[in-house]
Parts: sequence; structure tokens; C-alpha cells
Amino acid sequence: MTDNSSVIFEKRGQAFWITINRPEKRNAMNADVIAGISQGYRDAHDDKDVRVIVLTGSGDKAFCAGADLQNTGAAFAADFSQPNVPYADLLRLSQNATKPAIARVAGVCMAGGMGLLCMTDMAVAADHVIFGLPEVKVGVFPMQVLSLLQSMVPRRLINEWAITGEPFDAHAALAAGLLNYVVPAAELDAKIDWLIGRITDKSPTAIRRGKYAMRAIASMSFDESIAYTESQIALLAMTEDAREGLKAFAEKRKPSWPGK
Repeated sequence: MTDNSSVIFEKRGQAFWITINRPEKRNAMNADVIAGISQGYRDAHDDKDVRVIVLTGSGDKAFCAGADLQNTGAAFAADFSQPNVPYADLLRLSQNATKPAIARVAGVCMAGGMGLLCMTDMAVAADHVIFGLPEVKVGVFPMQVLSLLQSMVPRRLINEWAITGEPFDAHAALAAGLLNYVVPAAELDAKIDWLIGRITDKSPTAIRRGKYAMRAIASMSFDESIAYTESQIALLAMTEDAREGLKAFAEKRKPSWPGK
């Protein structure tokens, strides 16, 4: 557990669970939550036995309802002498992560919580969950969330969600590409475990280098990206995981990944 108790860490096999622990506040983000999630990402990457991160919220009412608005204005206060803000740095950290992350969405996901959803690689939600970008209702706009959302969702949908601020349901989120799966609430954990299993039996080296490459080519032209990925596949072919994978295939057995 973190020293502020707003975020709980737990290792479950090869999965590192990060749980926002403010159910009485609908798991709204404050400074402690942002710092806790950031620390969780770092700890997961420092632990060689961790293969996947699961990000979720405590209880079944909320994944994350966004910034904590309890103290009027404090949620959007900034030290203008600092070039970065902690929430933006968390999103940066997530995009440079080389271990895959899954969002487990058991309850409402709003505003900045949508940014947490978008910063993961995969997402599973219970079928009753409501999503939204309601910032315009309090006179602001989902600025930082847009940085990730724009690469996931068609522009027309982003326009509607951000400009109207009106909520939408899990099936709309699935159709828009925000989620991988929508399941009944009683089946949520089983689906998460299933997805973890589909990651942890694969090469950790291939996933790590693959995520690095996907991040690198995101802003490249085709000519730049094809040249870059030519070099990356050559590097991968020299890893111990690649040698083990090809050997296991030839021997018709499951690979035993060295992770190197």
C-alpha cells in the first residue's frame, strides 16, 4: 500500500494491481491519487516478475469520477512556475511504459477518469457503467484527456462528448473503441483474469520492445516507420525470447520465456 492509502498496490501472480481507494469520493483524483498511480507504474516496471498492470477503482460505484471538486478551484489550481502538471506527467509516464496495462472499469468513468482509461492498453467494463466528459458543465474542458482520446475515437464522437458534456453508456464506449470488452458485472473479474492469461503466456521481451516501437512510430510517416520497424524486427530476432520461441515452435511445446 502507498503511504497515503489513497491508492493500493497488490501483486496477484504476474499482475500488479493499482486500485484507487477513495470509494466515498467516487475514486476522484487528488494529488495523492495521482502520485500513487505514478508510483505504482514505476514499481511495476522495477519488478521483473510483473508482466501486466491492472488499473481499477475500489468498490463498484466508480472507476474514477475525475478530479476531486470538493474544494472549489483546487482541482484546477496550478503552480505556473512549473512547466508540467502532475496529471499530465502521469499520462506521459503511461505512454512511455513498456509493460501492458488493463483498465478494469466497474463503475462510473468521467472526466479525468477517462484519461486514466485511455492511458491503458486494454479496457474491460461492466455493462452498467456510464462514461462522460462533463467538464463543460463546470466551465472547463477535458484538455489533457484529448491528447490520448484523439488517437482512439472518431473526431465526431469526441466533438459531441466534449462539447455537450453528456454521458454515454458502456455499449457506446465499446462501439467507439474505448473498450475491448463489455461484460455483466458478475463476470468482470473473470474477464480480467482471462485477459491477463492471454498476456502472461506470451514473450515479455516481444511485448516490451513492441510497446516501445508502437510508441515510437505513432508520429512517424510511413517511410519513417517502415525503416524503423525493419531495424526493430532484426533486433528482436537476436533476443533469447525469439530463439526460445522458434525452438519451442519447432519442438511443438510451450515456450519457457527467459524474458531477455
